Order: sequence, then structure tokens, then C-alpha cells
Amino acid sequence: MTYSNILFEKKDRILYLTINRPKALNALNAVILDELEDAIDRAAADPEVAVVILTGSGEKAFVAGADISELVGLGEESGAEFSRRGQGLFLKIEKLEKPVIAAVNGFALGGGCELAMSCAIRIASTNASFGQPEVKLGLIPGYGGTQRLPRLVGKSNAMYLTLTGDIIPADRAYEMGLVSKVVAPDGLMSAAEKIAGKIAAMGPLAIKASINAINSAFEEPRLSDGMRHEATLFGAVCATEDAKEGTGAFLEKRRAEFKGN
Repeated sequence: MTYSNILFEKKDRILYLTINRPKALNALNAVILDELEDAIDRAAADPEVAVVILTGSGEKAFVAGADISELVGLGEESGAEFSRRGQGLFLKIEKLEKPVIAAVNGFALGGGCELAMSCAIRIASTNASFGQPEVKLGLIPGYGGTQRLPRLVGKSNAMYLTLTGDIIPADRAYEMGLVSKVVAPDGLMSAAEKIAGKIAAMGPLAIKASINAINSAFEEPRLSDGMRHEATLFGAVCATEDAKEGTGAFLEKRRAEFKGN
């Protein structure tokens, strides 16, 4: 696929995906969703990609929301289908076995906040802001916001943000647990790259299993079910060559060389 609304660049085992629609504040439309899904599929299949960094073009917005022109005229069935389309893509991002780091460089509102929340890690610049302002349009979050937001910030904070439509600055998002780190705008990408580099140096099978196990913590109905799943994954990684290499390197006081097998 040739992309018209995203930028795709690989460097040092990191895939950089940039939503590139700055004149519209990188608002999500059907084309971006299609292109982003294709890029995520390529990342999943590419052994040279260890980590993905997702950001927005320009200084004003990560993603300012959905393209409102595509919301006008939606009915009950078409609205539900619109929601399912975004939910499916964001679930694919969340479950990608290679972590996606959101480098949030401005507005992350509505669908943009939902996109950031689907990523494994969120880093924000001091000029970033977050919110689910759909109620101001007579709507609700439709790309997973009502489900991921309370899991990240708690029910009360999620209710507040969703029911008021308020937009919060990066430091408040950090206090709530919505983002992991806040940095100066000119240090955003270097901070994301530093984290990505740390992850890329780890055992890829262990990274994959960790993502699987942590995601299951929000899906398993009981703690005991999650524990059993964790034990199964732990046993599987114990049997890998990477585990032998990692434990051996530790005992031998040398740097591990993981090969993903």
C-alpha cells in the first residue's frame, strides 16, 4: 500500500509511524485507519522491527480526534459499524506483540486519546493535552475510550473526563496514570527512542509474552485465571534459547545476545 496520510520509516529496529495530516490536526479518517492497519500488519510480520513509535505530524496535535465530517449522518447501524472499525484496529495495536510507544506531541482528543490508550506506553510532551470531549457533540467515545480509560485512570476520573468533556494537560494526565512520562517538546522523540532502544535490546520472546500476560490481566475474570495464564507463558519462555542465553549471560557477567528463538 502507498500511504498518503501516514509516514512509515524504519531505523535501528524501530518503526516510526507518523499520522501526517497536520492541516486537519491529524484527525482520523477512513483512509488513515486503513493505512495505519496496513502499517501495523507490516510491523507484525517484519522480523527487523522490534518496537513501534507512533506520533503525529506538526507541533499542534498527536491526533485531535475523528474527522467530524465522517460522523455526520451516521445512524444506529452505520454508527455501530463506524465504532467497530476503530475498535478493531486499536485492539490490533494493543495486542501487537511488539510494543507501540505513543509519542504524544499535542492534542490527543477523542479518537486521538483512544489511539494513545491502545498503545503499550505513552510519553507526552509538556504541550500535550488529553480528553474525551465527545459529549460536546452529543456522542460518546466509540473507539474503546469508555473501556480503556477507566482501566488506566480509575472509574471516577474516567467518569469525570467523559461526562464533562474536559481537556487536561500532560502533567494532570501523568498524575492520573494516563501517561508514563512527560518531557519537553524538543526531547519527546529522544525520550521515546531511549525507551524503544531499551526494549529492543531485550529478548523478543519475553517481550511478546509480557505483553500477552499484562493484557490478559484486564481480560481474565479472576486473578487465579490470570495467574495460570502467566505460569503457562513463563514455562514457555523458560524453554527458549533466549532464556538460556539471558540467564547464562547474567551468570557470566556479559551482555546477552538474544536471537528470538
